[in-house]
Amino acid sequence: MSSRPPFAHLTGWGSYAPSLVLTNHDLEAIVDTSDEWIMSRTGIRERRIAAENETTASLGAVAGRRAVAVAGLDPADLDLIIVATFTPDYLMPSTAALVKEAIGASRAAAMDVGAACSGFVFAYSVAHAHILAGLARHVLVIGSEVLSRFLDYTDRNTCVLFGDGAGAVVLSAAETRGGASGIELTTDPSGAYKIWVPAGGAAAPASDGTISGRAHFLRMDGRETYRYATRTIASTALAAIDKAGWAPESIDLLVPHQANMRIIESVSKGIGFPMERIFINLDRYGNTSAASVPLALTEAVATGRVHPGDRIVFVAFGAGFTSGAIAMEWTADPAASARADAIAPEDVPVRIPDEWDSVGPLPAVLARAFAARGIDTAGHPVPTEVIA
Repeated sequence: MSSRPPFAHLTGWGSYAPSLVLTNHDLEAIVDTSDEWIMSRTGIRERRIAAENETTASLGAVAGRRAVAVAGLDPADLDLIIVATFTPDYLMPSTAALVKEAIGASRAAAMDVGAACSGFVFAYSVAHAHILAGLARHVLVIGSEVLSRFLDYTDRNTCVLFGDGAGAVVLSAAETRGGASGIELTTDPSGAYKIWVPAGGAAAPASDGTISGRAHFLRMDGRETYRYATRTIASTALAAIDKAGWAPESIDLLVPHQANMRIIESVSKGIGFPMERIFINLDRYGNTSAASVPLALTEAVATGRVHPGDRIVFVAFGAGFTSGAIAMEWTADPAASARADAIAPEDVPVRIPDEWDSVGPLPAVLARAFAARGIDTAGHPVPTEVIA
């Protein structure tokens, strides 16, 4: 595309959280932990779990299609789809390719971005750059994760933290001021092995040894990760705000990565930003990695926390160690959220390969926990009030 528009506005947003809810009390029956222990250390009460017929692509497709509807676009209007995830359906093809087909985005290029919990912010920056370079006019950015299939449910230090979900935004070229004014991205590989999945890649392909050693599950040095995150999230947010030419006190809403309440409280103190202007939903979703910021943003808009002209900061921290922040001005009408209501999960099916007879069953330990409560885990819609 030849023209180079000066701004990239956020025009659409959407999310999808699976119906199945895994509570702290459920985890008490699975691993040596307690509701009090989890709440006091993380602030998490429950998290969502993908059903047997749901995957990272299917969650992301629903969130993405909703964001496109909110933007008032047809999927064919999209030029690019970027999916941020570290739990892809397959090593190849990209999850974004599966999402493209599911939502009917006939013209769009599609690719994945891997930056773990910072993935959505990194993907947002790529979309922003494509628009300002004149390479695209409408870009769909999705953060989608199914972490429940990468967790060791004998390790209480990790299995209590994470959940599944997806969130998405649409960025569109615009001539009027708005959108991102300051972007900060960092990577510190000194922490590369503090949060990681040891096996499954080229360095350690799947083998009897990696499977018996439980090396395909997420591992984390919680103490070091916490220490680094509390410093880095604050400094990254402040850098993005400074690049925008703003003062911290001028920010209307901070939407942080939803990892741990203690980390968020530490960031609040570190940048001198009041907790009442920070959006938090981690108590109901846990850490959904790349999905957490767009999932929280969608809820912030739906609950009346976002208005045209607001200055908003997204900030995240993740494995790598990576961090990223976006300081942006909101220009969209929050009432457009209602357009997402017409998009149901069954309206956005993801095709699976003909020779594959299983999509990715629920971990057996979770299936037993839900069965003990009489909950259907086959993917049929289950009202949250029934299973919470």
